[in-house]
Amino acid sequence: VQLVESGGGLVQAGDSLRLSCAASGDTFRINAMAWYRQAPGKQRELVATITSTGGSTTYADSVKGRFAISKDYAENTMYLQMNNRKPEDTAVYYCNARVLELFRVADTWGQGTQVTVSS
Repeated sequence: VQLVESGGGLVQAGDSLRLSCAASGDTFRINAMAWYRQAPGKQRELVATITSTGGSTTYADSVKGRFAISKDYAENTMYLQMNNRKPEDTAVYYCNARVLELFRVADTWGQGTQVTVSS
């Protein structure tokens, strides 16, 4: 499975932005997907998760009510709609997939996309 993020950029506080994560390869082996982010000097943190069917989602407290994770099954693409952006949302955003292998579940990562929010 390969993951490619897109949609990052520079936005002003309060603006909206949508990130995309296109999955390719053996996508049928994807168990769940998620968005993480890492700000300069900080550890990578979980932002939102979605199950393989899209039936269940979770969010970090810091983004609840502002961000929405979704998945287009037909396009094998996951999205993160980010509304009411804040300067503290500035980070590199990473797409993650939990891929079922023969005897384990492996984490697969995209290359990351930079999102910068100016105040």
